[in-house]
Amino acid sequence: MIEFLLLIALVLALGWPLGRYLAAVMRGAPMRGDAVFGRIERPLYRLFGVDPAQGMGWKAYATAFLASNLVVGGLVWAVFMTQAWLPLNPNDAPNMRWDLALHTMVSFLTNTNQQHYSGQAQLSHLAQMTGIVGLQVITPMMGLALVVATLRGFFGGRGDQAATPAAGDADVGNYWADVLRPTVRVMLPLCLAWSLLLTWQGVPSTLQGGPVATPIDTTAQMAEQKIPVGPVAAMVAAKQLGSNGGGWYGPNSAVPLENPTPFANVLETLAILLIPVGVAFMVSAFTGRRKFTALVVGTMMAMWMATSALAIWFESHTAPVQDIALMEGKEVRIGADASALWATTTTAVNNGSVNAMLDSAAPLTGLVAMGNMLVNAVWGGVGCGLQQFLVYLLLSVFLAGLMTGRTPELFGRKIEAHEVKLLAVLVLLQPLALLAFTAITLAVPSITGNSNPDFHGISQVFYEYASAFANNGSGFEGLGDATYWWNLSTTLMLLLGRYPALVIPLAIAASLARKRVAPDGVGTLQIETPTFALTLIAVVVILTLLQFMPVLVLGPVADHLALIAS
Repeated sequence: MIEFLLLIALVLALGWPLGRYLAAVMRGAPMRGDAVFGRIERPLYRLFGVDPAQGMGWKAYATAFLASNLVVGGLVWAVFMTQAWLPLNPNDAPNMRWDLALHTMVSFLTNTNQQHYSGQAQLSHLAQMTGIVGLQVITPMMGLALVVATLRGFFGGRGDQAATPAAGDADVGNYWADVLRPTVRVMLPLCLAWSLLLTWQGVPSTLQGGPVATPIDTTAQMAEQKIPVGPVAAMVAAKQLGSNGGGWYGPNSAVPLENPTPFANVLETLAILLIPVGVAFMVSAFTGRRKFTALVVGTMMAMWMATSALAIWFESHTAPVQDIALMEGKEVRIGADASALWATTTTAVNNGSVNAMLDSAAPLTGLVAMGNMLVNAVWGGVGCGLQQFLVYLLLSVFLAGLMTGRTPELFGRKIEAHEVKLLAVLVLLQPLALLAFTAITLAVPSITGNSNPDFHGISQVFYEYASAFANNGSGFEGLGDATYWWNLSTTLMLLLGRYPALVIPLAIAASLARKRVAPDGVGTLQIETPTFALTLIAVVVILTLLQFMPVLVLGPVADHLALIAS
């Protein structure tokens, strides 16, 4: 509990100034660091052949986003399938099979980091540093760029730029500048600081292949064991700060080499929240609406604190935790409370890293983690979390307007049939995709590959798909998931969970930007109030948790009851 309270204090103390800095970076305003950062940015603009002052409409912006993902993804896919023939491979990692390479590439391209491989054994140092860490640095900033463009659209687009897009289409910014500036000015400096701190705490940071040890236990029938190390600290910093997840090692931050000390555990937990919370605080300086920022931060904070408190209680003080089997896969040195706090934080932020195996958590702790991912906006990933929050905001405004007999408006612009139809696509896509693939997988045991055919097996399968769709990346494990079915089905889920959720809200904002702003009046719905915040939370619960109630009852709830009865 002390760590929980300390984490809240640190997040609020660091998130607010980071949010102001992020707003300045994304506005492109003159800054003190221009003399240094400009020397890095200008050559890159020339290399890409772009003018950072050139405005874009939403279609051009979305096209640049999708095209850049396609090019980068193709290059990374090629690296994974040819790594055995490339340099920096001291552990002799073989080439990845095409379907596993495809899943790994799409997983990291979508800021998910779901792993169907064991990193220390199946990836070379080159593949880790370029394909993995490279995407971990860039993809969060792509999500940030999309949500900033969406916010510009809500407020009519940029109006003070020298160059504007085609007439009739709001200028939502320049995609290349919106990705490059926060990468150079925010993500890379934070990664450098965190990697140095983690190296100081004992996380490996080397290009060597690792030492060879002689096992003490002679019954292991191993003459020697090679300890895999590498530039681990840099990856851990990027995976935590960028709401990425994954890990250099298969068991992730439960491995002492990746998370060696209590202070390292606090650093890594704080890093999960830092930028997403900063993005929420960014709204104030970026939009000039402090009350709206209070709505965003307050709602997200309330949901995170509630789910964290529930998970800590379920993991430490309920009857099932007395079952000795639940200790398998947990680190005694970390403890139950810190494990539960990490589990809720990592699913609230779509980070996906773990410091204990979720498969070993109490069933209701797993339920909380699933709920966070289904909501996907408790804090959410960098950019994409706030983007999903805006979707809930639009839905709440529309429903509240219908209930009170007022015209649904957001920031003075009417929400009409076109916007609602686009929102309906996002609302229906999640249950259709998750429930359909979960049902198919459970109906064909030969492709399921789970370690537990009982209630827990339902949780394993549903969690894997929910994690992929939420771009989270964590897993219940216990699944034989390095198969063609799992690699290809979750790849589709990764794509469905990432790109519509980022592009459709941008299209909605661009549609609203073309509408005339109506002045506030007696009939205007006030959204920056505690009453509306409670309405928004109610909409989130109804749209995300209740529609999945059957599978949640058959999975974690039934698993909990079975443990009590046994």
